[in-house]
Amino acid sequence: MIKAVIFDLDGTLVDTIEDIAAAVNSAFAKYGYPPRLGREMYKMVGNGMRNLIKQALPQAVSDQSIIEECASAAIKAYAEKPAVYSRAYPGIDELLVGLKSRGIPSAIISNKPDILTRMVVDAVFPGHDFRVVQGEKPGVPRKPDPDSSLEIAAVLGAKPEEVLYLGDSDVDMLMAGAAGFFSVGAAWGFRGTEELEKAGAMRIIDQPVELLSLL
Repeated sequence: MIKAVIFDLDGTLVDTIEDIAAAVNSAFAKYGYPPRLGREMYKMVGNGMRNLIKQALPQAVSDQSIIEECASAAIKAYAEKPAVYSRAYPGIDELLVGLKSRGIPSAIISNKPDILTRMVVDAVFPGHDFRVVQGEKPGVPRKPDPDSSLEIAAVLGAKPEEVLYLGDSDVDMLMAGAAGFFSVGAAWGFRGTEELEKAGAMRIIDQPVELLSLL
């Protein structure tokens, strides 16, 4: 029996790609690098800002100090404008209402920096009470390491087998598998069904409200 739901953020609850691209391109402009389109970043998102910057920079750029400087600049730019274009995917609000009506607590875990995760959630979901909202923190292993998600499950009062985890990437499915959660892939997200299947998703849904039938 499912007693709690934990969500990924980017590409699962919220389409954040254009705000991410704007922040990255702001940093690139500062250092003279060419901009990238949002759609070019779908496969780059999910492993933290530094990994995103590393992939988005021209291949000739490998200096770690440049990557760090661009990442810091992108995080600063993102914090100044965290949710200009970001919107919840169609059906997400209905899903959250459905969970609340059933008395099922929910939480968010993201590899986006913690402060940015909270800013986006506050902007997009001002009326929803997620029990925990957690992003990447210094010294804390990020997904797919399962430790933080297991701590969140405990806060929600659920054993691992009582948690449904919804995400859109291989990182999400690998974390859910390692934690012992019921892993559900979001087909509408950044990565697509093939990646989710290969990463071991137990179910893949096409619309957010389909999750309610899995409870």
